[in-house]
Amino acid sequence: MPNAGTDDNPLRVAIIGSGPAGFYVVERLFKEQGLNVEVDMFDELATPFGLVRGGVAPDHQKIKSVVRVYDRAARKPNFRFYGNVRYGRDVHLADLEAHYHQVCFTTGAQTDRNLGIPGEDLDGSHAATEFVAWYNGHPDYRDRSFDLSGENAAVIGVGNVAIDVARILCRCHDELAVTDIADYALEALRHSRIRNVYLIGRRGPAQAAFTNPEIKEMGELADADVEVLPEEARLDDLSQAYLDAHPDKALVRKLEILQSYAGRPSTGKSRRLSIRFLLSPTELIGDADGRVRAVQLVRNELYADNGGLRPRATAVTETIPADIVFRSVGYLGVALPAVPFDERRGVIPNDRGRVLAGQGKEPLVGLYASGWIKRGPSGVIGTNKPDAVETVERMLEDLRAGMVWDPAHPQVAGAERLVRERQPRYVSYEDWLRLDDIETARGKASGRPRIKLTRTEDMIAALKTAG
Repeated sequence: MPNAGTDDNPLRVAIIGSGPAGFYVVERLFKEQGLNVEVDMFDELATPFGLVRGGVAPDHQKIKSVVRVYDRAARKPNFRFYGNVRYGRDVHLADLEAHYHQVCFTTGAQTDRNLGIPGEDLDGSHAATEFVAWYNGHPDYRDRSFDLSGENAAVIGVGNVAIDVARILCRCHDELAVTDIADYALEALRHSRIRNVYLIGRRGPAQAAFTNPEIKEMGELADADVEVLPEEARLDDLSQAYLDAHPDKALVRKLEILQSYAGRPSTGKSRRLSIRFLLSPTELIGDADGRVRAVQLVRNELYADNGGLRPRATAVTETIPADIVFRSVGYLGVALPAVPFDERRGVIPNDRGRVLAGQGKEPLVGLYASGWIKRGPSGVIGTNKPDAVETVERMLEDLRAGMVWDPAHPQVAGAERLVRERQPRYVSYEDWLRLDDIETARGKASGRPRIKLTRTEDMIAALKTAG
Protein backbone atom coordinates (compact mmCIF):
# COMPACT_ATOMS: atom_id res chain seq x y z
CA MET A 1 0.00 0.00 0.00
CA PRO A 2 1.41 3.46 -0.91
CA ASN A 3 1.89 5.96 1.87
CA ALA A 4 -1.20 7.91 2.91
CA GLY A 5 -1.38 11.45 1.57
CA THR A 6 -0.53 10.61 -2.04
CA ASP A 7 -2.67 10.85 -5.16
CA ASP A 8 -3.18 7.08 -5.08
CA ASN A 9 -3.95 6.97 -1.35
CA PRO A 10 -5.26 10.31 0.00
CA LEU A 11 -4.97 10.93 3.72
CA ARG A 12 -8.45 10.39 5.12
CA VAL A 13 -9.20 12.52 8.21
CA ALA A 14 -12.41 12.57 10.27
CA ILE A 15 -13.15 15.58 12.46
CA ILE A 16 -15.75 15.27 15.21
CA GLY A 17 -17.26 18.70 15.85
CA SER A 18 -17.80 21.57 13.41
CA GLY A 19 -16.95 24.64 15.46
CA PRO A 20 -13.98 26.98 15.01
CA ALA A 21 -11.49 24.45 16.38
CA GLY A 22 -12.55 21.89 13.79
CA PHE A 23 -12.48 24.31 10.88
CA TYR A 24 -9.03 25.60 11.82
CA VAL A 25 -7.82 22.00 11.68
CA VAL A 26 -9.31 21.74 8.19
CA GLU A 27 -7.71 25.02 7.12
CA ARG A 28 -4.24 23.93 8.24
CA LEU A 29 -4.53 20.50 6.61
CA PHE A 30 -5.54 22.06 3.30
CA LYS A 31 -2.54 24.39 3.40
CA GLU A 32 0.01 21.58 3.60
CA GLN A 33 1.91 21.52 0.33
CA GLY A 34 2.13 18.18 -1.47
CA LEU A 35 -0.50 16.55 0.76
CA ASN A 36 -3.53 14.94 -0.82
CA VAL A 37 -6.08 14.96 2.00
CA GLU A 38 -9.80 14.24 2.20
CA VAL A 39 -11.62 15.58 5.26
CA ASP A 40 -15.02 14.48 6.57
CA MET A 41 -16.51 16.57 9.38
CA PHE A 42 -19.22 15.16 11.66
CA ASP A 43 -21.58 17.06 13.95
CA GLU A 44 -24.60 15.98 15.94
CA LEU A 45 -26.32 19.23 14.95
CA ALA A 46 -27.70 19.67 11.45
CA THR A 47 -25.90 23.01 11.12
CA PRO A 48 -22.14 23.74 11.11
CA PHE A 49 -20.00 26.33 12.91
CA GLY A 50 -20.60 25.29 16.52
CA LEU A 51 -20.50 28.19 18.98
CA VAL A 52 -20.29 30.78 16.22
CA ARG A 53 -23.90 29.94 15.47
CA GLY A 54 -25.00 28.70 18.88
CA GLY A 55 -22.82 30.63 21.32
CA VAL A 56 -21.82 34.03 19.97
CA ALA A 57 -24.36 36.60 21.14
CA PRO A 58 -26.96 37.58 18.52
CA ASP A 59 -26.08 41.26 18.91
CA HIS A 60 -22.48 40.53 17.90
CA GLN A 61 -22.92 39.91 14.20
CA LYS A 62 -19.44 41.14 13.30
CA ILE A 63 -17.87 38.27 15.25
CA LYS A 64 -20.01 35.80 13.31
CA SER A 65 -18.47 36.96 10.03
CA VAL A 66 -15.58 34.57 10.76
CA VAL A 67 -17.70 31.84 9.17
CA ARG A 68 -16.62 33.21 5.79
CA VAL A 69 -13.19 31.72 6.46
CA TYR A 70 -14.71 28.36 7.35
CA ASP A 71 -17.00 28.48 4.33
CA ARG A 72 -14.04 28.78 1.96
CA ALA A 73 -12.59 25.56 3.33
CA ALA A 74 -15.96 23.80 3.36
CA ARG A 75 -16.59 24.51 -0.33
CA LYS A 76 -13.46 22.64 -1.43
CA PRO A 77 -14.15 19.36 -3.24
CA ASN A 78 -12.08 17.37 -0.74
CA PHE A 79 -14.31 18.38 2.20
CA ARG A 80 -17.60 16.82 3.30
CA PHE A 81 -19.93 17.78 6.15
CA TYR A 82 -22.13 15.18 7.81
CA GLY A 83 -24.56 17.09 9.99
CA ASN A 84 -27.21 15.47 12.19
CA VAL A 85 -24.77 12.57 12.71
CA ARG A 86 -23.81 11.85 16.29
CA TYR A 87 -20.56 10.23 17.31
CA GLY A 88 -21.31 7.35 19.68
CA ARG A 89 -24.81 6.84 18.26
CA ASP A 90 -24.60 6.89 14.45
CA VAL A 91 -20.86 6.34 14.05
CA HIS A 92 -18.43 4.77 16.49
CA LEU A 93 -14.68 4.75 16.96
CA ALA A 94 -14.41 1.35 15.25
CA ASP A 95 -16.25 2.77 12.23
CA LEU A 96 -13.81 5.68 12.03
CA GLU A 97 -10.82 3.35 12.28
CA ALA A 98 -12.22 1.34 9.37
CA HIS A 99 -12.63 4.39 7.12
CA TYR A 100 -9.95 6.94 8.10
CA HIS A 101 -6.24 7.25 8.81
CA GLN A 102 -6.72 9.81 11.58
CA VAL A 103 -9.52 11.36 13.64
CA CYS A 104 -9.46 14.69 15.49
CA PHE A 105 -11.97 15.49 18.25
CA THR A 106 -13.00 19.16 18.45
CA THR A 107 -16.15 18.93 20.55
CA GLY A 108 -15.51 21.87 22.88
CA ALA A 109 -16.62 22.31 26.49
CA GLN A 110 -20.34 21.67 26.63
CA THR A 111 -21.28 21.81 30.32
CA ASP A 112 -20.98 24.33 33.15
CA ARG A 113 -19.05 23.87 36.36
CA ASN A 114 -21.19 23.79 39.47
CA LEU A 115 -20.99 26.42 42.19
CA GLY A 116 -21.00 23.72 44.84
CA ILE A 117 -23.20 25.68 47.26
CA PRO A 118 -26.55 25.05 48.97
CA GLY A 119 -29.57 25.98 46.90
CA GLU A 120 -27.88 25.51 43.55
CA ASP A 121 -30.67 23.19 42.42
CA LEU A 122 -33.52 25.56 43.25
CA ASP A 123 -35.99 26.46 40.52
CA GLY A 124 -34.69 29.53 38.76
CA SER A 125 -31.04 28.52 39.04
CA HIS A 126 -29.63 27.89 35.56
CA ALA A 127 -26.38 27.21 33.76
CA ALA A 128 -25.50 30.27 31.69
CA THR A 129 -24.68 28.10 28.69
CA GLU A 130 -28.26 26.78 28.64
CA PHE A 131 -29.62 30.31 28.44
CA VAL A 132 -27.13 31.18 25.70
CA ALA A 133 -28.09 28.08 23.70
CA TRP A 134 -31.78 28.90 24.21
CA TYR A 135 -31.65 32.44 22.90
CA ASN A 136 -29.41 31.34 20.02
CA GLY A 137 -31.89 28.71 18.82
CA HIS A 138 -29.97 25.52 19.66
CA PRO A 139 -32.38 22.63 18.87
CA ASP A 140 -31.61 20.85 22.14
CA TYR A 141 -32.45 23.94 24.22
CA ARG A 142 -35.17 25.75 22.29
CA ASP A 143 -37.90 24.28 24.50
CA ARG A 144 -36.25 25.29 27.80
CA SER A 145 -38.16 27.73 29.97
CA PHE A 146 -36.70 30.74 31.79
CA ASP A 147 -38.99 32.66 34.11
CA LEU A 148 -38.28 36.34 33.49
CA SER A 149 -41.28 37.59 35.48
CA GLY A 150 -39.24 38.73 38.49
CA GLU A 151 -37.35 42.01 38.78
CA ASN A 152 -33.91 40.77 39.84
CA ALA A 153 -31.36 38.58 38.04
CA ALA A 154 -27.91 37.53 39.23
CA VAL A 155 -25.17 36.35 36.87
CA ILE A 156 -22.34 34.60 38.72
CA GLY A 157 -19.06 35.11 36.87
CA VAL A 158 -17.31 37.87 34.95
CA GLY A 159 -16.15 36.17 31.76
CA ASN A 160 -17.44 36.97 28.29
CA VAL A 161 -20.25 34.41 28.52
CA ALA A 162 -21.45 35.95 31.79
CA ILE A 163 -21.33 39.44 30.35
CA ASP A 164 -23.21 38.27 27.23
CA VAL A 165 -26.01 36.94 29.44
CA ALA A 166 -26.15 40.16 31.44
CA ARG A 167 -26.19 42.28 28.28
CA ILE A 168 -29.00 40.29 26.65
CA LEU A 169 -31.07 40.66 29.83
CA CYS A 170 -30.45 44.42 29.72
CA ARG A 171 -31.14 44.96 26.02
CA CYS A 172 -34.44 46.53 25.03
CA HIS A 173 -36.67 44.94 22.40
CA ASP A 174 -35.67 47.33 19.62
CA GLU A 175 -32.00 46.43 20.10
CA LEU A 176 -32.68 42.70 19.92
CA ALA A 177 -35.24 42.88 17.10
CA VAL A 178 -32.52 43.61 14.52
CA THR A 179 -30.42 40.55 15.45
CA ASP A 180 -30.66 36.84 14.65
CA ILE A 181 -31.86 35.95 18.15
CA ALA A 182 -34.33 33.05 18.11
CA ASP A 183 -37.90 34.26 17.57
CA TYR A 184 -39.27 32.61 20.69
CA ALA A 185 -36.49 34.18 22.80
CA LEU A 186 -37.15 37.60 21.28
CA GLU A 187 -40.79 37.30 22.28
CA ALA A 188 -39.99 36.07 25.80
CA LEU A 189 -37.49 38.87 26.36
CA ARG A 190 -40.01 41.41 25.07
CA HIS A 191 -42.17 40.54 28.09
CA SER A 192 -39.27 40.31 30.56
CA ARG A 193 -39.82 42.17 33.84
CA ILE A 194 -36.15 42.00 34.82
CA ARG A 195 -35.07 45.47 35.96
CA ASN A 196 -31.95 44.83 38.05
CA VAL A 197 -29.08 42.64 36.83
CA TYR A 198 -26.13 41.84 39.10
CA LEU A 199 -22.87 40.66 37.53
CA ILE A 200 -20.76 39.12 40.30
CA GLY A 201 -17.03 38.36 40.28
CA ARG A 202 -15.12 36.56 43.04
CA ARG A 203 -11.91 38.52 42.43
CA GLY A 204 -11.18 42.17 41.69
CA PRO A 205 -11.52 44.30 38.56
CA ALA A 206 -7.94 43.57 37.51
CA GLN A 207 -8.74 39.84 37.33
CA ALA A 208 -12.04 40.13 35.43
CA ALA A 209 -11.93 37.86 32.38
CA PHE A 210 -14.24 39.86 30.10
CA THR A 211 -12.57 41.75 27.26
CA ASN A 212 -12.42 45.53 26.86
CA PRO A 213 -14.92 45.76 23.97
CA GLU A 214 -17.40 43.72 26.01
CA ILE A 215 -17.23 45.92 29.11
CA LYS A 216 -17.21 49.16 27.10
CA GLU A 217 -20.38 48.05 25.33
CA MET A 218 -22.18 47.75 28.67
CA GLY A 219 -22.00 51.51 29.10
CA GLU A 220 -23.67 52.09 25.74
CA LEU A 221 -26.93 50.18 26.21
CA ALA A 222 -30.02 52.03 25.08
CA ASP A 223 -32.16 51.41 28.15
CA ALA A 224 -29.86 50.25 30.96
CA ASP A 225 -27.64 52.21 33.32
CA VAL A 226 -24.42 50.57 34.51
CA GLU A 227 -22.90 51.04 37.92
CA VAL A 228 -19.77 49.94 39.77
CA LEU A 229 -19.22 50.74 43.42
CA PRO A 230 -16.24 53.12 43.74
CA GLU A 231 -14.65 51.04 46.51
CA GLU A 232 -14.87 47.90 44.33
CA ALA A 233 -13.47 49.64 41.25
CA ARG A 234 -10.28 50.61 43.10
CA LEU A 235 -7.36 48.21 42.93
CA ASP A 236 -6.23 46.47 46.09
CA ASP A 237 -2.56 46.83 46.99
CA LEU A 238 -1.57 43.41 45.64
CA SER A 239 -3.24 43.98 42.27
CA GLN A 240 -1.66 47.41 41.98
CA ALA A 241 1.77 46.00 42.80
CA TYR A 242 1.31 43.28 40.18
CA LEU A 243 0.26 45.82 37.56
CA ASP A 244 3.24 48.03 38.39
CA ALA A 245 5.58 45.08 37.93
CA HIS A 246 3.81 43.81 34.79
CA PRO A 247 2.58 46.82 32.77
CA ASP A 248 -0.40 45.93 30.59
CA LYS A 249 -2.03 48.59 28.40
CA ALA A 250 -5.16 46.51 27.79
CA LEU A 251 -5.63 45.96 31.52
CA VAL A 252 -5.08 49.64 32.26
CA ARG A 253 -7.77 50.47 29.70
CA LYS A 254 -10.15 47.93 31.23
CA LEU A 255 -9.69 49.53 34.65
CA GLU A 256 -10.28 52.98 33.19
CA ILE A 257 -13.58 51.81 31.70
CA LEU A 258 -14.71 50.21 34.95
CA GLN A 259 -13.69 53.20 37.04
CA SER A 260 -15.58 55.49 34.68
CA TYR A 261 -18.73 53.62 35.73
CA ALA A 262 -17.97 54.12 39.43
CA GLY A 263 -20.27 56.73 40.81
CA ARG A 264 -21.87 57.36 37.40
CA PRO A 265 -25.25 58.98 38.05
CA SER A 266 -28.41 57.24 36.96
CA THR A 267 -29.97 58.56 33.77
CA GLY A 268 -33.38 57.11 34.53
CA LYS A 269 -33.20 54.15 32.15
CA SER A 270 -35.59 51.33 32.92
CA ARG A 271 -32.90 48.74 33.73
CA ARG A 272 -29.80 48.77 35.89
CA LEU A 273 -26.68 46.64 35.63
CA SER A 274 -24.60 46.42 38.81
CA ILE A 275 -21.09 45.01 38.30
CA ARG A 276 -19.77 43.70 41.62
CA PHE A 277 -16.30 42.46 42.55
CA LEU A 278 -14.66 40.47 45.37
CA LEU A 279 -17.83 38.57 46.17
CA SER A 280 -18.53 34.83 46.15
CA PRO A 281 -21.94 33.18 46.45
CA THR A 282 -22.26 30.95 49.49
CA GLU A 283 -25.93 30.00 49.18
CA LEU A 284 -28.93 30.44 46.92
CA ILE A 285 -31.89 31.20 49.14
CA GLY A 286 -35.32 29.92 48.12
CA ASP A 287 -38.92 30.50 49.09
CA ALA A 288 -41.48 28.01 50.37
CA ASP A 289 -42.14 26.84 46.81
CA GLY A 290 -38.51 25.97 46.20
CA ARG A 291 -37.78 28.92 43.94
CA VAL A 292 -34.67 31.05 44.23
CA ARG A 293 -35.28 34.50 45.74
CA ALA A 294 -31.85 35.72 46.87
CA VAL A 295 -28.13 35.07 46.77
CA GLN A 296 -26.03 35.14 49.91
CA LEU A 297 -22.55 36.49 49.24
CA VAL A 298 -19.31 36.68 51.17
CA ARG A 299 -16.80 39.48 50.77
CA ASN A 300 -13.39 38.28 49.55
CA GLU A 301 -9.87 39.57 49.87
CA LEU A 302 -6.99 38.69 47.57
CA TYR A 303 -3.79 36.97 48.64
CA ALA A 304 -0.63 35.96 46.76
CA ASP A 305 -0.36 32.29 45.85
CA ASN A 306 2.23 30.75 43.54
CA GLY A 307 2.75 33.95 41.60
CA GLY A 308 -0.95 34.72 41.24
CA LEU A 309 -3.70 36.32 43.27
CA ARG A 310 -6.48 34.20 44.74
CA PRO A 311 -9.61 35.12 46.71
CA ARG A 312 -10.37 34.08 50.26
CA ALA A 313 -13.46 34.75 52.29
CA THR A 314 -13.68 37.34 55.02
CA ALA A 315 -16.30 37.57 57.75
CA VAL A 316 -18.33 40.15 55.81
CA THR A 317 -21.49 38.96 54.08
CA GLU A 318 -24.42 40.46 52.20
CA THR A 319 -27.55 39.26 50.47
CA ILE A 320 -28.91 40.45 47.14
CA PRO A 321 -32.38 39.74 45.71
CA ALA A 322 -32.48 37.33 42.78
CA ASP A 323 -35.54 35.85 41.10
CA ILE A 324 -33.35 34.07 38.57
CA VAL A 325 -29.67 33.08 38.71
CA PHE A 326 -27.27 32.21 35.89
CA ARG A 327 -24.10 30.30 36.77
CA SER A 328 -21.07 31.11 34.61
CA VAL A 329 -18.00 30.04 36.57
CA GLY A 330 -16.25 27.78 34.08
CA TYR A 331 -16.96 25.04 31.60
CA LEU A 332 -16.11 21.37 31.14
CA GLY A 333 -15.89 19.04 28.19
CA VAL A 334 -18.00 15.90 27.99
CA ALA A 335 -16.53 12.40 27.78
CA LEU A 336 -16.77 10.69 24.39
CA PRO A 337 -17.36 6.94 23.96
CA ALA A 338 -14.15 4.91 23.67
CA VAL A 339 -11.94 8.01 24.03
CA PRO A 340 -9.75 8.67 27.11
CA PHE A 341 -11.04 11.48 29.32
CA ASP A 342 -9.76 13.49 32.27
CA GLU A 343 -12.83 13.87 34.48
CA ARG A 344 -11.22 16.44 36.76
CA ARG A 345 -10.12 18.82 34.02
CA GLY A 346 -12.94 18.01 31.61
CA VAL A 347 -10.59 17.43 28.66
CA ILE A 348 -9.20 14.61 26.54
CA PRO A 349 -5.70 13.91 27.92
CA ASN A 350 -3.18 14.80 25.24
CA ASP A 351 0.35 15.87 24.45
CA ARG A 352 0.15 18.88 22.12
CA GLY A 353 -2.88 17.29 20.50
CA ARG A 354 -1.92 13.62 20.51
CA VAL A 355 -4.46 11.70 22.62
CA LEU A 356 -2.83 9.87 25.53
CA ALA A 357 -3.88 6.71 27.35
CA GLY A 358 -2.60 4.36 30.02
CA GLN A 359 -0.47 4.91 33.10
CA GLY A 360 2.52 5.76 30.94
CA LYS A 361 0.43 8.25 29.00
CA GLU A 362 1.37 6.72 25.68
CA PRO A 363 0.00 8.39 22.52
CA LEU A 364 -2.80 6.48 20.84
CA VAL A 365 -2.19 6.04 17.12
CA GLY A 366 -4.70 7.92 14.98
CA LEU A 367 -6.38 9.95 17.75
CA TYR A 368 -6.03 13.73 18.20
CA ALA A 369 -7.80 16.63 19.87
CA SER A 370 -8.00 20.37 19.33
CA GLY A 371 -9.82 23.33 20.87
CA TRP A 372 -11.43 23.41 24.30
CA ILE A 373 -11.70 19.62 24.55
CA LYS A 374 -7.90 19.65 24.21
CA ARG A 375 -6.81 22.57 26.40
CA GLY A 376 -9.86 23.53 28.45
CA PRO A 377 -12.11 26.59 28.06
CA SER A 378 -9.69 29.44 27.49
CA GLY A 379 -9.23 32.18 24.94
CA VAL A 380 -11.47 33.54 22.20
CA ILE A 381 -12.42 32.15 18.79
CA GLY A 382 -9.08 33.07 17.26
CA THR A 383 -7.18 31.24 20.00
CA ASN A 384 -8.28 28.01 18.38
CA LYS A 385 -6.20 28.70 15.26
CA PRO A 386 -2.68 28.30 16.73
CA ASP A 387 -4.05 25.48 18.86
CA ALA A 388 -5.23 23.69 15.70
CA VAL A 389 -1.90 24.31 13.99
CA GLU A 390 -0.12 22.63 16.90
CA THR A 391 -2.37 19.58 16.65
CA VAL A 392 -2.05 19.29 12.87
CA GLU A 393 1.74 19.48 13.13
CA ARG A 394 1.59 16.38 15.33
CA MET A 395 -0.76 14.70 12.84
CA LEU A 396 1.68 15.40 9.99
CA GLU A 397 4.66 14.21 12.02
CA ASP A 398 2.88 10.93 12.70
CA LEU A 399 1.88 10.63 9.05
CA ARG A 400 5.51 10.98 7.96
CA ALA A 401 6.50 8.36 10.54
CA GLY A 402 3.82 5.96 9.29
CA MET A 403 2.00 6.14 12.64
CA VAL A 404 -1.53 6.20 11.25
CA TRP A 405 -4.43 3.80 11.03
CA ASP A 406 -4.62 1.38 8.10
CA PRO A 407 -8.33 1.65 7.22
CA ALA A 408 -10.02 -1.28 5.50
CA HIS A 409 -12.33 1.08 3.59
CA PRO A 410 -10.49 4.36 2.91
CA GLN A 411 -12.63 5.40 -0.03
CA VAL A 412 -14.83 8.49 0.24
CA ALA A 413 -17.81 6.53 -1.02
CA GLY A 414 -17.41 3.94 1.73
CA ALA A 415 -17.82 6.50 4.51
CA GLU A 416 -20.75 8.14 2.76
CA ARG A 417 -22.45 4.76 2.38
CA LEU A 418 -21.95 4.07 6.09
CA VAL A 419 -23.50 7.42 7.05
CA ARG A 420 -26.48 6.88 4.73
CA GLU A 421 -27.14 3.51 6.32
CA ARG A 422 -26.83 4.77 9.91
CA GLN A 423 -28.44 8.21 9.52
CA PRO A 424 -30.25 8.66 6.21
CA ARG A 425 -31.36 12.13 7.26
CA TYR A 426 -27.86 13.52 7.45
CA VAL A 427 -27.28 17.09 6.30
CA SER A 428 -24.51 17.81 3.80
CA TYR A 429 -22.73 21.13 3.37
CA GLU A 430 -24.73 21.70 0.20
CA ASP A 431 -27.87 21.18 2.29
CA TRP A 432 -26.57 23.72 4.81
CA LEU A 433 -26.07 26.30 2.07
CA ARG A 434 -29.73 25.87 1.14
CA LEU A 435 -30.76 26.22 4.79
CA ASP A 436 -28.61 29.33 5.02
CA ASP A 437 -30.42 30.82 2.03
CA ILE A 438 -33.80 29.98 3.57
CA GLU A 439 -32.92 31.57 6.93
CA THR A 440 -31.42 34.72 5.44
CA ALA A 441 -34.39 35.15 3.09
CA ARG A 442 -36.76 34.89 6.07
CA GLY A 443 -34.71 37.48 7.93
CA LYS A 444 -34.49 39.91 5.03
CA ALA A 445 -38.24 40.40 5.07
CA SER A 446 -37.99 41.60 8.68
CA GLY A 447 -34.75 43.59 8.40
CA ARG A 448 -32.80 40.94 10.31
CA PRO A 449 -29.63 38.99 9.42
CA ARG A 450 -31.61 35.75 9.48
CA ILE A 451 -34.53 34.06 11.19
CA LYS A 452 -33.23 30.73 12.38
CA LEU A 453 -34.83 27.37 12.01
CA THR A 454 -34.48 25.97 15.51
CA ARG A 455 -35.82 22.42 15.17
CA THR A 456 -33.95 19.74 13.26
CA GLU A 457 -37.28 18.40 11.99
CA ASP A 458 -38.09 21.83 10.55
CA MET A 459 -34.71 21.94 8.84
CA ILE A 460 -35.23 18.55 7.22
CA ALA A 461 -38.73 19.55 6.14
CA ALA A 462 -37.49 22.84 4.70
CA LEU A 463 -34.88 21.01 2.65
CA LYS A 464 -37.52 18.64 1.27
CA THR A 465 -39.79 21.55 0.38
CA ALA A 466 -36.94 23.44 -1.28
CA GLY A 467 -36.15 20.37 -3.33
